[in-house]
Order: sequence, then structure tokens, then C-alpha cells
Amino acid sequence: MSKTKKFLIAVSSLLLVFSLVTVARTLLRDYAEQQKIEELTKVWEKESAKGGGDALPSSLIPAHEPGMLPEFRELYERNPDIVGWLKMGGTRISYPIMQNSQDAQFYLNHDFDKQENTSGLPFLDADSRINSSDILLIHGHHMNSGSMFTDLLKYKKESFYQEHAKFQFSTLYEKEEYEIVAVILSKVYRKSDDVFKYYQIGTVSTPAEFDSYVQNIKKLALYDTGVTARYGDKLLVLSTCEYSTDDGRLAVVARKRK
Repeated sequence: MSKTKKFLIAVSSLLLVFSLVTVARTLLRDYAEQQKIEELTKVWEKESAKGGGDALPSSLIPAHEPGMLPEFRELYERNPDIVGWLKMGGTRISYPIMQNSQDAQFYLNHDFDKQENTSGLPFLDADSRINSSDILLIHGHHMNSGSMFTDLLKYKKESFYQEHAKFQFSTLYEKEEYEIVAVILSKVYRKSDDVFKYYQIGTVSTPAEFDSYVQNIKKLALYDTGVTARYGDKLLVLSTCEYSTDDGRLAVVARKRK
């Protein structure tokens, strides 16, 4: 066997070993992340599955705030950045929703215990305030493992929407149900682009601006849900990456049921 062939075989073997090690590390990381999410879910469901009891006061929240729902008490004491829990039937989406007051992007790459993590956790946009905003925008990764907001892409099919038109989102103080208004495809545009940007919720403050926002959402809808929203409704916008175009995004827009 020539030296060239021996060299090529050696290089190929090294590349194979490197690839196997990389795959193994990725699988181990994904497994560890899933175990942590399952552990958080068990903590949340422990009280939630009881069918809801009286809200409990917490020594860690201001005295003027309403009582905290029992299912959040332990999680809040572990990390007060938690602002809610999102659960969507027919998907793997059952996650705490986070917001760090010092760094809006913190949970882009950190887990519940504030350790660096590529999957991060779904988090509220900097322009969203859980108890006061008319529009809550939640960002979540589209992970190859299928975790985080990857399953939002199932809503590209109208048949999936028809079977899962509603979902649950609980804040620390209230259990809420939302119904989907629209599923849209968009992208992250340049600042200079004169086009509707669904993620710019900070500019929506008046009745006219809110109604215009909803109208633009409906224009982008992949299909007609028959549901709309008007000023006075509370909207939840779930956003993730969608790779059919550069900087593409998919968003599920829903309104709180009264």
C-alpha cells in the first residue's frame, strides 16, 4: 500500500472518529437538556394536575402583587425570571417562559439554572410585560433535536391547526387559554425596509395601531382560521426560525379567550 493511501486512510479514520465524538456529545447534550426539562415539568405539573387550588402568597414577591399559583411557587423560588408556562397539545411544547430584566436575550443561550446552553428557553421579548402588554411576543429556538419551538412548524398545515386550535398559557397568577388567530411566515428585515414587521410590538400602543397590527397579521396568514382580534384583546405571538428563506420566521398569533 502506498504512503498516499495510508495517509488518506489515516485522515479518513481521524475524521470518522471526530464525527462520532461530535455526534455523541450532541446526543448527550440533548439528553441532558431533555432530562432537565422533564424535571421542571414534573415540578410544575405536581400542583397543576390537582385541578387548581387557591393562589398562594409568596415571600419572594411584592406584597401588593396577587397570590402566585401553586404550580409556580417552587419554580419561582428557584429562578424568579420565570413569568409563565406554555403548553400546546399535539406538540412537545411544554416549557417555562422566561424574562431576564437585565438582559433580554439571556435565555437565548441559558437554561433554567442560568447555565450556558445552546437550546436556551423560550423567553419574552424586551417590549413585552407579562401583566400589562396588549401583545406578548415569545421567542424560541428551532432545534434540530425537535425541542423548544420546532413543533410550531406543524401549524404550517391547516389540518394540524384544525385539531389544535387552542392552547394553554399560564402566568404566575392566572391560568389562560388562547385561540389561534393566524399562522404566518415572515422574516427579520433590515431596519430600512419599509414593510410590516410583526416582531416590532413596541410601536403598537393605540387602538388604531393594534387593529392595523392584526390586519397585517391576517394578510400574512397561511390560511383563514375564522378568528380575529380587536383592541382590548390580549395577543400572544410565538416566534421561531423557519428556513425556507434567509432569516425566515414562523409565528403563531393567538388571542386570549375571555
